[in-house]
Amino acid sequence: MCCRYVLLQEHAKSFLETLGALLSAGTQLPPTRYNIPPGGRIPVIRNQVERVDPKALSETSALEFTSLHWGLTPSWARSADSPVVNARAESLAEKPTFRDAYRFRRCLIPASGFYEWKISGRSREPWLFRLRDERPFAFAALWDTWRTPDGTAHESCALITTAPNSVMSPVHHRMPAILTTPATCAAWLDPRITSTDTLTPLLAPLPAEAMTALAVTPHFNSLAHDDPACLAHATIQQLDFIL
Repeated sequence: MCCRYVLLQEHAKSFLETLGALLSAGTQLPPTRYNIPPGGRIPVIRNQVERVDPKALSETSALEFTSLHWGLTPSWARSADSPVVNARAESLAEKPTFRDAYRFRRCLIPASGFYEWKISGRSREPWLFRLRDERPFAFAALWDTWRTPDGTAHESCALITTAPNSVMSPVHHRMPAILTTPATCAAWLDPRITSTDTLTPLLAPLPAEAMTALAVTPHFNSLAHDDPACLAHATIQQLDFIL
């Protein structure tokens, strides 16, 4: 399960500009965050037309840069007590929690890197994963709107996971579905695309040669720490499968 990530402010700005997304009302460019967990509001990019009317499809539908709660509650849920942080790519088209969102409410979560723990017995060793060229990227994600009994809208999202590549597999059996180009990001956000034949390939594991993995210090483990020290290397040696 992917449940912590990094987003540098300059990367958020770059992603916003590259995709031509507009800041939604009341939203500001997010500050740099080094240790972002589920359970709070996170920056996302989504298609405005999806929020207003999924049937009003247009080639020029505007993208908005906004924030959603990380932990998806489907619209039909009785309560928001059991939010879903991650969604498996293999079951999006079948599971009621994700089925409609997969077709009509897709979004992107901009990121600079993400963390995962390598667990061996009682040992939990944190690792940081980034693109080899250290460019920003996006997690493929879904969003939905649940309403409280008084009608208040609660908008939330879930990050999609897929099978691991050879960089990720020694550490964890899943990895985020990662999009790295304007074309793949645009395709994921395009509300006219609803076919699984087109969407499924976008969720394939990122090629291993595009990623690096570095051990980081236990300083990262605490959610009280959201500072550059979270990125500090535990050693100067990378995993032997990254050489």
